[in-house]
Amino acid sequence: MNVFTTDKIRNVVLLGHGGCGKTSLAEAMAYLAGMTKRMGKIDSGNTLSDFDKEEIKRQFSIKTTVLPILWEDYKINVLDTPGYYDFIGEVEEAVSVADAAILVISGKAGIETGTKRAWELCEKRKLPRMVFVTDMDVDSASYRQVVQDLQELYGKKIAPFHLPIRENGEFVGYVNVIQQKAKKWNDKGTVDKFDVPEYSFENLSICRDALLEAVAETSEEYMERYFDGDEFSEDEIRQALRVSVYDGSIVPVLMGSNILARGIYTLMADIIKYFPSPDRCKCAGINTQTNEVFEADYHFAKAKSAYIFKTIADPYIGKYSLIKVNSGVLKADDVLYNYHRDADEKLGKLYVLCGNKAEEVKELHAGDIGALAKLSVSQTTDSLSTRKMPVAYIRASISKPYVYLRYKAKNKGDEDKISQALGKMLMEDLTLRHENDSENGQTLLYGISRQQLEVAVSVLKEKYKVEIELMRPKIAFRETIRKKSDTEYKYKKQSGGHGQYGHVKMTFEPSGDPDTPYVFEQTVVGGAVPKNYFPAVEKGIAEAVKSGPLAGYPVIGVKAVLYDGSYHTVDSSELAFKVAAQQAFKKGFMDASPVLLEPIASLKVVAPESYTGDIMGDLNKHRAMVLGMNPVENGNQEIMADIPYMELYEYDTRLYSMTSGSGTFSYEFARYTQAPDDVAQKEIEEHKKKEQ
Repeated sequence: MNVFTTDKIRNVVLLGHGGCGKTSLAEAMAYLAGMTKRMGKIDSGNTLSDFDKEEIKRQFSIKTTVLPILWEDYKINVLDTPGYYDFIGEVEEAVSVADAAILVISGKAGIETGTKRAWELCEKRKLPRMVFVTDMDVDSASYRQVVQDLQELYGKKIAPFHLPIRENGEFVGYVNVIQQKAKKWNDKGTVDKFDVPEYSFENLSICRDALLEAVAETSEEYMERYFDGDEFSEDEIRQALRVSVYDGSIVPVLMGSNILARGIYTLMADIIKYFPSPDRCKCAGINTQTNEVFEADYHFAKAKSAYIFKTIADPYIGKYSLIKVNSGVLKADDVLYNYHRDADEKLGKLYVLCGNKAEEVKELHAGDIGALAKLSVSQTTDSLSTRKMPVAYIRASISKPYVYLRYKAKNKGDEDKISQALGKMLMEDLTLRHENDSENGQTLLYGISRQQLEVAVSVLKEKYKVEIELMRPKIAFRETIRKKSDTEYKYKKQSGGHGQYGHVKMTFEPSGDPDTPYVFEQTVVGGAVPKNYFPAVEKGIAEAVKSGPLAGYPVIGVKAVLYDGSYHTVDSSELAFKVAAQQAFKKGFMDASPVLLEPIASLKVVAPESYTGDIMGDLNKHRAMVLGMNPVENGNQEIMADIPYMELYEYDTRLYSMTSGSGTFSYEFARYTQAPDDVAQKEIEEHKKKEQ
């Protein structure tokens, strides 16, 4: 592939709801650019973007794919992202290196949850954007409705550039609002100009007025001319639009059909015209030697630096680190320094990835997106630079996973293979997390949703040839006491020669400190128990609290006092006193009104106001205590509640169902409280069965 200078590059992310047509749009763009001889289809499993077996099977995007599309003298790096929230980490990675976004909306389905999320991401990153309405070949598609809904949501900045022309129910052409000209597609794939149809005049007038008003807002001179009734020339309109699209004060709306590859030519031309090249964008890191700001700004003449935004660790494709060059010009065999790992990385060959194919390039200029193979220590969100000018860039903010399930290997002996495979998957997807919960004897897999975890199981089976089974996780209950008990235990064993003798008298009561398992004190007088056995008694208590006598869960908040006992000059030993203390604890604990405690989470749910009634009703049904509600950004409400961890199981599915996918939640551990009798009894019974 040719080398492109910074001014000839456009980095564009495709965003939108799942199934809105992002992948088929990328496919149409690639086809029109001559990258393929015929367009792939999602249901045929032969698109450039969705090449992964799992994506082909499920018929939706799971990973972000980069397609470098060569258009005229330009290179458009198209980042095709998943539309479903389950894979939000992939989207966040792509958005972190995009300079502009295309929000894809199906003219048939209209504005969906994913559309609004995409808009919010763009607002957060201050990304210039366009809207592309797909499915215009479908009879039920309504471009007008999409534009109206967008204007209701986002106001005057929504500027339709085109109007569709339909004849006999077919999508045959469009009206260009800027030029006020109509164009119709012909059999050669080009367009014929013709007069604007009469039925389009009214809509054209409305769109034109909105467009001119937005143009007038760009300067005082234009505003005066607008009020004086002056006409703007096409060049003046386009110049004003370049400024306004770049700063986000105008969002153009275009439309077309991905399947027929109509409207795509205009979209590509407008990407070049209105979206910024990287050298018009800001980019800064920290010089870690001087702690001063390093203004990289995608300048080719500055010290070399790059940011790793994504990792591919695929058993078939190999390991690639996807990078954006933030400054300088990277060349094959450059040696760059990773400040975060304090290590040098020899780059070897430079690549450009197109779907699952890697193409070698001589160099990558500032602002370009490429790939490095087999970096030794570098990981996603790391920065690369020179040792003379060590730079660290802000790491992309990736969503934290809150959904977790227990898993175990289906086949014994696969544990090591599973661990290695998960290590590679966690390297690729930062929203997956693995945790070994030794306390409850379980291994946990965290993700954004149950669907993401099920996809992970499928990937393990298909790619890595190992199988795991997902199960409901065990809850980390605790045990404590409510009263004081006084107990003694004498451990006496005779087995020829030296025997064993340890005798303790102890009290057990609540310590008032739920953060520590136990407090140990001794008030022995007169040497009834020699001092050298005190540590053994405490050791016995320390071991006993690991698994409580009530239901086998760790004990918290107990005060143990050794006040008396006896010993034998020959048979007493540390082991004997340890065992005596353990047995005394078991007896004393059960005599001190033991209770089971369950963990409580502080839950925050963010959703549109219209769903708050359903959410609160569901929380009340699941033993939660609703604490309050606050208005937050984008017209949403934040509901705060305390909820038992046990009731968080499958909460992502319930919330998705209640809010049509628009609700999100987060939580953190709050405290332990006494479990209801029915919950406690069930746990105690299960423990008894295991003991038997």
